[in-house]
Amino acid sequence: MTRRLVLVLLLLVPATASALEETIRTIPSRPGVTESFVVIKPPRAPAASLVLFMGGRGALGLQRAPLGPRNTNFLVRSRQRFAERGFLVAVPDVPSDRSGDALVRFRTGAEHATDVRALIAALRAEAAVPVWLVGTSMGSVSAASVAARLSEDGPDGIVLTSSVMGMSREMGESLQDVALDRIRVPVLVVHHRDDGCPASRYADTSWAMRRLSATPKKELLTFSGGDAPQSPACEPLAPHGYFGIEERVIEAITAWITAAKP
Repeated sequence: MTRRLVLVLLLLVPATASALEETIRTIPSRPGVTESFVVIKPPRAPAASLVLFMGGRGALGLQRAPLGPRNTNFLVRSRQRFAERGFLVAVPDVPSDRSGDALVRFRTGAEHATDVRALIAALRAEAAVPVWLVGTSMGSVSAASVAARLSEDGPDGIVLTSSVMGMSREMGESLQDVALDRIRVPVLVVHHRDDGCPASRYADTSWAMRRLSATPKKELLTFSGGDAPQSPACEPLAPHGYFGIEERVIEAITAWITAAKP
């Protein structure tokens, strides 16, 4: 790891003195299977609960250690910022039976939806507020698929950021494998105009917006600008991860969620 990248990682981590407390919880999700997740409580009564789905393989490694500075995924590195704005935040790891393959070729299946349903129920027991699923990159496939599958006990709304809309040979899934026309909750689509990831082209957002035909409310928020990339195009320290404009993107997402009426 280069010295410059180490410095970037350190700058992305919230200062310990001001960080809200993070705890790890584990709940049963399917017979013989558990789901672990990081929980961050806001400094005041929450306006909503947010489940943040990271991209890639989706593995946080909570069975080994708490979240550290090396995970630069847009949502993971921004988790404290969401909580500071008055949201109860949960960041899930992979279920206990997926330690090997993680979420590869798993995000669009029924078992994943069952695991997330258990997490949604746990958050509703914690706070009687709407629950939103927020995904980035491959995490958007999780958020959209769960919303499409769970007509009952599902989320109150979803946010899809930097969504993978083209097939990834490594991950084997994309939004093309999700029945977007079955989603009946508010949907916010967020994308960077200069996203250089071939599987997450800005031009494909028009296709996704057309497919979201049953949602009562939908909107596409387009962003531009940011800092010079410090990672490849499909990685988080680039336009794909809103590098350098995190605050602007988070502010827009949380304002939209607060204004929406699920």
